[in-house]
Amino acid sequence: MQTTFTFETRGQGLTEITGEIAGWVRGSGTGEGLLTLFLRHTSASLLIQENADPEVRADLLAWLGRLVPPTTDPSMSYLTHTYEGPDDMPGHIKAALLPVSLSIPVTGGRMALGTWQGIYLFEHRDARHRREVVAHLAA
Repeated sequence: MQTTFTFETRGQGLTEITGEIAGWVRGSGTGEGLLTLFLRHTSASLLIQENADPEVRADLLAWLGRLVPPTTDPSMSYLTHTYEGPDDMPGHIKAALLPVSLSIPVTGGRMALGTWQGIYLFEHRDARHRREVVAHLAA
């Protein structure tokens, strides 16, 4: 089975998409298998991360922002791809560092995520974006 999900982001940050994906997996009727998620963009990422404490998401965003600041930061003056805004090339760098695809086992008709794990779309651009995630479920 395969489908494409569309998610709206609100700018830089993590948007939890676990519920939508889990609902599709449950509705598939697949008991055992492997779910592959693939993000069709070059300035966003997919992550499995803690979904209990929102401070985890805030800290991840802050850390990544320090690791790869916007092109207006003097430490990024060597970058040449700047015409799409100061967040564009840093968004591409962040997407190169973090995954754009995930593989999740399906057991008993459910994703085999841990107790505190959720699936997140990590937007690296400042503006809102519409992002597509292709889901493939193989039994």
